[in-house]
Amino acid sequence: MGDQDTKRLSRLTAIITQLQSKRLITAADLAERFNVSVRTIYRDIRALEQAGVPVLTEEGRGYTMMEGYRIPPLMFTEKQANALVLAEQLVLKNRDRSFVQDYCEAIDKIKAILRESGKDKANLLSDRTRFNQNINRERNSSYISELQYALTNFFQVRINYVNKDDSFSDRIVEPFALISTTENWLLIAWCRLRKEFRYFRLDRMLRIQVLTEKFEPHKMTLQQYFDKFY
Repeated sequence: MGDQDTKRLSRLTAIITQLQSKRLITAADLAERFNVSVRTIYRDIRALEQAGVPVLTEEGRGYTMMEGYRIPPLMFTEKQANALVLAEQLVLKNRDRSFVQDYCEAIDKIKAILRESGKDKANLLSDRTRFNQNINRERNSSYISELQYALTNFFQVRINYVNKDDSFSDRIVEPFALISTTENWLLIAWCRLRKEFRYFRLDRMLRIQVLTEKFEPHKMTLQQYFDKFY
C-alpha cells in the first residue's frame, strides 16, 4: 500500500468518526478539516457508500450517518459526557500542538458512540462553552504525545535543545514527569550528559527522537521527587 493509499484510508476512517460524532456535517467542513478539496470529499463519500457504509445525504444541508451504524453500547452518562466536553475547552488552551490534536480526536470518537440525543447535547455544549483566548492561542510545542509515550514505555529520548542563553546541546534523557506551567510544558528527565535530573522546556526543544533503547524505571513518585530535590 502506497503512502497516498495509507493517507486516504486514514482519512476515510476519520470521516466515519466525524459522521458518527455530529448530526450533520458538510463537505466543506470535512474538506477544511482534512485539508483536501471538496471534490476529494465527494469521492471519499462515494467510496464509503460503495463499501456499504450507510451515509445519508440531506440535500443542501450535509451528510449524516444512519442511526445505529457500528455504534457501541452507550458508555457515558450525560454528565460524564458533559465533563469531557468541558475538558476539551480547557485542553484547547494548551500550547502543545500534539496534545490538543490527540485530545480533540479522542473527543470525536467519544461523541461518535453517543446516541443522537446525547450527541446533540454534547455538540450544543461544545458550541456554547468558551474560555477566553483559547481557540487561536499560539502553539509553541509539538512533543507531548511522543514524550508521554516514551515516559510510559521507559524509552530513552534524544533531544536537540536550546537553553535560555541560546546555547545548543544534543542530549539523551530518561523522561520522568511532565509538568504544565502557565505558559509552557516542562519535562523532568534524568540527563545522561549531566548525570542528574533536569528540567527541559518543550518550547526549547528543536527536535526529539524516541529511541528504541529502554531505561530502568526510576523508583519514586513525583511527590517523592519534589520532597527529595526541593
